Amino acid sequence: MADDLRTTPLAALHRELGARMVAFAGYSMPVQYDFSGEMARRCRGGVLAEHLHCRNRAALFDVSHMGQALVSGTGAAAALEALVPGDILGLKPGRQRYSLLMADDGGILDDLMIANLGDGSFSVVVNAARKEADFAYLRTRLPADVTLTPQPDRGLLALQGPHAGAVLARLCPGAGAMRFMAVAAMPVEGIACVISRSGYTGEDGFEISVAAGETENLARILLHEPEVAPAGLGARDSLRLEAGLCLYGHDIDATTNPVEAGLTWAIGKRRKMEWDFAGGATVRAALHDGPRRVRVGIRANGRAPAREGTEIIAPNGAVVGAITSGGFGPSVGAPVAMGYVPPGLAVDGTPIALLVRGKALPAHVAPLPFQPHRYLR
Repeated sequence: MADDLRTTPLAALHRELGARMVAFAGYSMPVQYDFSGEMARRCRGGVLAEHLHCRNRAALFDVSHMGQALVSGTGAAAALEALVPGDILGLKPGRQRYSLLMADDGGILDDLMIANLGDGSFSVVVNAARKEADFAYLRTRLPADVTLTPQPDRGLLALQGPHAGAVLARLCPGAGAMRFMAVAAMPVEGIACVISRSGYTGEDGFEISVAAGETENLARILLHEPEVAPAGLGARDSLRLEAGLCLYGHDIDATTNPVEAGLTWAIGKRRKMEWDFAGGATVRAALHDGPRRVRVGIRANGRAPAREGTEIIAPNGAVVGAITSGGFGPSVGAPVAMGYVPPGLAVDGTPIALLVRGKALPAHVAPLPFQPHRYLR
């Protein structure tokens, strides 16, 4: 029921801006907006317009539903390394890394961001639907001298798009010098923030952690800038799909290992020599022997989009997999999708078919991402 849903610090602002709210991961969240007044002159609203505004200018997303926490203690880096395949011991202060929270059987429990804050503590940001389970798992696996401290009292904003750097540099001059995956504590118009140059749209941008009580104030300051318009979950999903980025619970889950998901790049070079993280032996075997299936990009030959769950059919007529994410790509101007197929079908250009409304529609395996990444490296 709607009354049971949690809200973010921007709930009132979303309503003011004409958001259409939906239930997502236990929260009431904006899926798209119906703008009026000045905001309507910037962006007419709706998933398509919000998506393109992000690709061409700058969009502001509320991602305060995500789980934020601090991991601290003298052995924090080593403790995290026992559970993720990334090189956390080698993560320098002021740097952030995408990684995977691993199960002992090699499955992916979640994907997350880990940042070295430079004071002996690490910030972790996990997916909203997984945060309670992730935090409980971490508590059972971290040693006694390493502490996990959830931060439910903080909001999180994502400013994304090619104009995001110029916008934030006007309000926070130090942000302009940051490069992709840099993280720093600095004020934005006098508001204390922890800023990372990162995001999940494929565009340049920032994620900004801020005290819950200051989240709306900060959002209003950012939205006052002429390049910025708010965007909802619909545009966030189509942007990350075009960028070929996985959504937990759809493209990856506890039954997926990093090799078949195409995420071996998230395994640090040193970690590939030691394999001393949860599930490491299983992941090493999958890398050595080859995965049983492979995540690929898929393009329909026609205009009908294939949604999640659509069956993938091999040239011999056999059902060999299913779409894990799919829809219309506004920047691509055509349907795009991701799914898993046997390794023999994972070559770009391989013909396949998609069973849409009982009809086998022609499609083909396509390279990822569908839209080039534009991170500031």
